[in-house]
Amino acid sequence: MNMTELSVLNEHFGIDDQLTFSEGPGGLAVVEIVNSLAVATIALQGAHLLSWIPRGEQPVIWLSRDARFKAGQSIRGGVPVCWPWFGPHATHPSYPAHGFARSVPWQVCETKTIEDGATFVAFRVMQTDATNVFWPHTSELELGIKVGATLELDLITRNTGPESITIGDALHTYFAVSDVRHIAVDGLDGCTYIDKLDSDKRKQQSGPVTFNAETDRIYLDASADCLINDAGMQRRIRIGKRGSRSTVVWNPWLEKAERMGDMGENGYLNMVCVESTNAADDVVTIAPGDEHHLWVSYQLETLA
Repeated sequence: MNMTELSVLNEHFGIDDQLTFSEGPGGLAVVEIVNSLAVATIALQGAHLLSWIPRGEQPVIWLSRDARFKAGQSIRGGVPVCWPWFGPHATHPSYPAHGFARSVPWQVCETKTIEDGATFVAFRVMQTDATNVFWPHTSELELGIKVGATLELDLITRNTGPESITIGDALHTYFAVSDVRHIAVDGLDGCTYIDKLDSDKRKQQSGPVTFNAETDRIYLDASADCLINDAGMQRRIRIGKRGSRSTVVWNPWLEKAERMGDMGENGYLNMVCVESTNAADDVVTIAPGDEHHLWVSYQLETLA
């Protein structure tokens, strides 16, 4: 994006001393938000939130030191938007994993200041010839992000066509942790999960989720808050959600992280993905004229 385009965005959507558009890593355009409650950075490619730091706190969102910032390529870390399917495409394995939304440009459609001091920005993907190859349906996708002491994201799929559509989606959030080997994720006790590392066998979670090896699980009938308890950082991250009955928990561990090439040296130790999803049994059918919201909130709490 050139300087003229950035100037137009700042003229139409900038908020003095609070929200500005600039050139970020790799020449990608970013939104920078600075308010009394938090700071955040969002790339226009993928409407991809790269960072969120509440005032006086350490970063909550993990971004790889070796993340690649290139047009058309997904970014390792932050909050990638997976849409309109999760994982590999069911019938076209050559299609991009997790859909195309995370690697295409989004348009800014609204910015505003909230009464509590938070900042709101909304992005929209419109159908193009390129996206129609993967998704030949008439629909709109919008992401609203509220940056404050709590971070809220609302991913909205609108069916503007004459026939029902079925989607899978996710907010594939990478959370920053002190050491994944010494954290615990609560809120999934008793849930059935699909173990992606064991031939998709269905198992039952007992107690908190802990980590000592590669983990890739889809938890079903999981709509309660999840809590990332991190004694090393003396904090708890509370994950609330609506419009989702499945949760993915993922960490690649050492060997896979090294093969991936963009996790950074030992980066896997300082992140965990707890993803609010509509995946596996939890795909969503949207009737003509209807819409679906995948809404999440993230907030910090002191670990007692």
